[in-house]
Amino acid sequence: MESEQPDKAASGRQPLRYGTVEFLKSVYALNQLPEDNLPEVAFAGRSNVGKSSLINRLINRKGLVKVSAKPGKTQSLNFFVVDQRLYLVDLPGYGFARVSKELRAEWGELITGYLGDRAPLRCVVVIIDIRHPLKEQDHDLVTWLRDRQIPWLAVYTKADKLSRNEQSRQAAALDAALTIAPGQRVLFSAKTGEGRENLIAGLDTFLG
Repeated sequence: MESEQPDKAASGRQPLRYGTVEFLKSVYALNQLPEDNLPEVAFAGRSNVGKSSLINRLINRKGLVKVSAKPGKTQSLNFFVVDQRLYLVDLPGYGFARVSKELRAEWGELITGYLGDRAPLRCVVVIIDIRHPLKEQDHDLVTWLRDRQIPWLAVYTKADKLSRNEQSRQAAALDAALTIAPGQRVLFSAKTGEGRENLIAGLDTFLG
């Protein structure tokens, strides 16, 4: 997130439009990761933040990423191929208290092992509910990413739940808590599609 952005015009690379997206595989251990022949963008967030809905809206597919009624159900890294040029990686949600400590520890090892050592990882999308103050676990994740110089992009989701004035107020509070500028995050609504183009443009800056 805080790294210098590449010049897309100079590179001549066409931006992704997320036209063809296919499920590749679910990964339950690091030795199951696919070949690292494509750049990757990972999506992280609390178990109830609407991560699956956000990804479905990004790719304009209603049911490709399964939306569970039970928070904490996703226990794997789920890989999706975009236009044969990019992997989207749906990470297990964090912060769900009902799963066992042992299972939470296993998820933590899988996620940190992937994020910390995956060479083609270009960006981690950190999804945060705009309606609430910054949660401790969101802050901890951002701090962990910063400490390891892993690029990240904040996306404040569920924007449709607030008025414009409330959006501005809550976004400013989250910006301050994360010490980022408004241009370093995206306001998003999986319900209305608000922010989709901004998210595509934001991700594209990491995919040079």
